[in-house]
Amino acid sequence: MDNNNLLRQLMMIGVGTTSLVADKVREVSEEWVSTGRLDPKQASEFVDDFLKQFKDEQGNVEEQFQRQFSNWLQDLGVPRQNEMDELRGRLDRLERKLRELENRRW
Repeated sequence: MDNNNLLRQLMMIGVGTTSLVADKVREVSEEWVSTGRLDPKQASEFVDDFLKQFKDEQGNVEEQFQRQFSNWLQDLGVPRQNEMDELRGRLDRLERKLRELENRRW
């Protein structure tokens, strides 16, 4: 399974969820305005405050998800980028030494 594709799908689910929540909050606030429970200014402030708080909490959830995802990849044995870079460097040095030794033999 392509990890980038999985991550992209999960992010799209998050975007879709945010959109659904925002639509529902706006719908409820409009209903409250129409029934007289809130005036339009209060409804607007309510929606803005709620969505700001929701996005802040969602940011925390995304950070936790990224940490969990990284831990999951590490548990599966998938190397991190810095580990791959270090291994490439070591491989380059070993190849260079091997070429030097082969050149000495000639």
